[in-house]
Amino acid sequence: MPSIDRRLFLRAGLAAAGGALVTACSRESTAFVQPAGDEVRAAEAARRPGRVREFRLVAQEGRADLGGPTVRTWMYGDRLPGEPIRVRAGEVVRARLTNRLPQETTVHWHGLALRNDADGVPGVTQPPVPSGGELVYEFTAAHPGTYWFHPHHGPQLDRGLYAPLIVEDPDEPLGHDEEWVVVLDDWLDGVSGTPDEVLAELTSMAGMDHGMSQDMDQGMDHGGGHGDMAMPSPSARWPHMMMNAESDLLGGDAGDVYYPHFLVNGRVAASPETRTARPGTRLRIRLINAGGDTAFRVALGGHAMTVTHTDGYPVAPVETDALLIGMGERYDVLVTLKDGVFPLVALAEGKRALGRALVRTSAGARAPEAGARPSELDGRLVSYDALVPADAVRLGGRAPDRTITLALTGSMAKYDWAINGRKYDPKVIEPVRPGERVRLSFVNRSLMWHPMHLHGHTFALGTSGVRKDTAIVLPGATVNADFEADNPGIWMIHCHNVYHAEAGMMSLLGYQV
Repeated sequence: MPSIDRRLFLRAGLAAAGGALVTACSRESTAFVQPAGDEVRAAEAARRPGRVREFRLVAQEGRADLGGPTVRTWMYGDRLPGEPIRVRAGEVVRARLTNRLPQETTVHWHGLALRNDADGVPGVTQPPVPSGGELVYEFTAAHPGTYWFHPHHGPQLDRGLYAPLIVEDPDEPLGHDEEWVVVLDDWLDGVSGTPDEVLAELTSMAGMDHGMSQDMDQGMDHGGGHGDMAMPSPSARWPHMMMNAESDLLGGDAGDVYYPHFLVNGRVAASPETRTARPGTRLRIRLINAGGDTAFRVALGGHAMTVTHTDGYPVAPVETDALLIGMGERYDVLVTLKDGVFPLVALAEGKRALGRALVRTSAGARAPEAGARPSELDGRLVSYDALVPADAVRLGGRAPDRTITLALTGSMAKYDWAINGRKYDPKVIEPVRPGERVRLSFVNRSLMWHPMHLHGHTFALGTSGVRKDTAIVLPGATVNADFEADNPGIWMIHCHNVYHAEAGMMSLLGYQV
């Protein structure tokens, strides 16, 4: 299949899909840097692109073995998660996407401060890649860290279209013997339905408050999600909706969607992946939450974990028993392995079910039962405020030049998730100027938690200043996230609950010319 020239494809698509943006900007007398503009090319050149590394991504339908259950889904290639991309900081990723799906698609490179026209947002930074089409993404991976990639088109993320992207530090300061990349996911595709069916069900609820309330009151367990491990079940009327998932850690409602399986590296808890090593091994674990609607509380039985990075950026090492990881978030931890066999458990927070893998350092030791819940899950839980950025990545003290208030609004009953009471509209762009210190003030006015993600940048969070690109905002809370406006283009801000985002909780910010 002949490839589509990247520049011609982007120009043609943006001329059609981006015309509304240009018109809206001119009405407000605001001109924005375009995704393939001179400013974007200059910023990419300033990254001093190094050696080019070639990769091939084939988005296609296939069968995935989840460790017993076999499902038909969409994947990159023929494995779940997809084959990791691994480069060194400063190298150029050149990834040719071939779309063999029955729908158009894109690829978003989550967490990377990359060139704007490679960001993968349809109708904003590129037109979608049609079924049968190809597109080459090319960008410099300037910052070391744990990242991942996935579509940014409808609820496709909640199928099997995701994979890790690891950017190695050529001057890696961590002393570890081995590394293990662990991807967490909630799974329903090919089992109880498809993500498109879930989205259709959820968004059909507007105006049906009374019927939904009746369903919630008929025999539903409203437990707090900390004791009984029996998984909540959906109602007959709403087969994909979970109305009784609750968590104190998440401020109440833990999630919207019923998932029959929770996966660790593509496998169910009853048939886990096993990582073998020697006792005393210093193991680096890179944790990625690729889920659509589920936060995971993660612990390694019998071990404390030392957190070294979050969302790719280093922190002063801090010890914890467990981590709460929202959708889109990543954590790197170090553990020194003991002698035996230990469960790495990912508890679906508030949903009272879990995924797991095993770490085995002794051939004769017996593995714990599939539903075993290590005590570490209820031990120390590190918070954002306890994470202190490493000196090298600390954002210097400076008052914000501009504050953008983003009220997170909507409700489960009407499924009208939005930002500032307005569903996503690509004509609406929050302006910033190059060189500004910008504060995003996420004000959660809903009764649901939201993992908020900013494309193309990392921000400094709250009082600790920890550097992240995705952060949990609890109900009723305000989270301030400061960033340097140093990556020109038009960038998305959105909830990383894929169904909240597709219902409307997305917005844009743009660099003024």
